[in-house]
Amino acid sequence: MSGTTHTPVVAIAYHSGYGHTAVVAEAVRNGAVEAGATVHLIKVDEIDDAQWELLDASDAIVFGSPTYMGTASGAFHAFAEASSKRWFGDAWQDKLAAGFTNSASKSGDKLHTLQFFQVLAAQHGMNWVNLGLKPGWNASTASENDLNRLGFFSGAAAQSNSDEGADAVHKADIATAEHLGRRVAEHTRVVVAGRAALAAASV
Repeated sequence: MSGTTHTPVVAIAYHSGYGHTAVVAEAVRNGAVEAGATVHLIKVDEIDDAQWELLDASDAIVFGSPTYMGTASGAFHAFAEASSKRWFGDAWQDKLAAGFTNSASKSGDKLHTLQFFQVLAAQHGMNWVNLGLKPGWNASTASENDLNRLGFFSGAAAQSNSDEGADAVHKADIATAEHLGRRVAEHTRVVVAGRAALAAASV
């Protein structure tokens, strides 16, 4: 297959404790598919050898987790530690990376979770894709229905009330996650095509 026509392959490696983060993961997937990517959804607490290989073969990996006690969940941390086997072999070197998280509070120290994802990506030599949106809901004329209503830049952040189920994830947060998926797919397409063009030019 020609590098210029290669379909970007995006893997979403995530954990969801009560289903809210799974809704966000699906939104990221939908956005990436809409932008033309092939997407693999991988639950890190159920990951098997075949799914590790899907991560290795992907052009981009999006990390996702709820924010518990100011960081990613224990299940995601276990996955991050297990990824050290990939680190030794540079399996994820130069892939694209991005992240998303959810908590019950508007802030909930979600930034720390996104920064944890960024450091994990940096450890693997990956290239981080940020959200690329101005903040919403920060003026008297603004609305809680704005994209990026919580004002995060490093990745997509969602807020879900602790006494409501996964079907109550805020629609603006779902739309923001879809934006992230599209952005990752589009950036991945550019990088893959650029590498193919450079390789062709050097022949």
